[in-house]
Amino acid sequence: MVNLTTNIGNLELKNPVMTASGTFGFGTEYLDFIDLSLLGGIVVKGITPKPRQGNPYPRMAETASGMLNAVGLQNKGVDYFIEHIYPEISHYGTEIIVNINGGSVEEYCEVAEKLNELDKIRAIELNISCPNVKQGGMLFGTHCPSAMAVTKAVRGAFSKTLIVKLSPNVTSIAEFAKAVEDNGADSISLINTLLGMAIDAKTRRPLLSTVTGGLSGPAIKPVALRMVWQVYNSVKIPVIGMGGIMNATDAIEFILAGASAIQIGTANFINPAVSVEIVNGIKTYLEQNKLESVAQLIGALEC
Repeated sequence: MVNLTTNIGNLELKNPVMTASGTFGFGTEYLDFIDLSLLGGIVVKGITPKPRQGNPYPRMAETASGMLNAVGLQNKGVDYFIEHIYPEISHYGTEIIVNINGGSVEEYCEVAEKLNELDKIRAIELNISCPNVKQGGMLFGTHCPSAMAVTKAVRGAFSKTLIVKLSPNVTSIAEFAKAVEDNGADSISLINTLLGMAIDAKTRRPLLSTVTGGLSGPAIKPVALRMVWQVYNSVKIPVIGMGGIMNATDAIEFILAGASAIQIGTANFINPAVSVEIVNGIKTYLEQNKLESVAQLIGALEC
């Protein structure tokens, strides 16, 4: 038997496979396809202090080897989540991690403080990297002093595991990783989507209502792998890798680059059972290579 457990700060996951925020809803949407208790965790869609309508349609577009999205954090707000959604998902048998967002430091803290009271929420993912909102989001993730300030403030508002999700749309990802580590992050997740756009040549108009949006899928995997490796070699806290992971081999590559855990995003839209298949694929890889635990793979890249 191989040991698939991995640690993210004080949070122990039964295996290193999680689903990425915004691609898995609240998990209820996938109950007909997989047993959620087989996953290391799920990161639910982004939550804000007040309800958000999101961006106007169209807000998704297919691209070569990926997709663009500009959903804009549509959600019903943290109070609705606590009252209506949390009771439905707290029994899933896997870690429930809430992705939180805000337009100001105070808004981030408001959400964090409320979630801190929920027993089954043992970690939050501080999203300072969403490219699809006009306020907050990527504005915090691409300005180092702002990233430091919001991390420090949320650290004071949330007593459990704090994961900070970084933007790839920066010059030095290692600089941002070190900055949030120094201000209280227990873990770093990366990468969020790359800023991109698509144009309809026939109509001479952008395919997204917002003109630009976040690019995800296999096209961004080489960039994501590079950044995970750079961050792993720059910080002491655990790294969670994501970006174009479509199968177990992709996941193993991220773990070799330094990820203690990984998140599956765009692949969920193609194959709703892919996350469980990746758990099984990692287990098979360890058995075939006579490795006792996934910990032996973390950062084991030979350069």
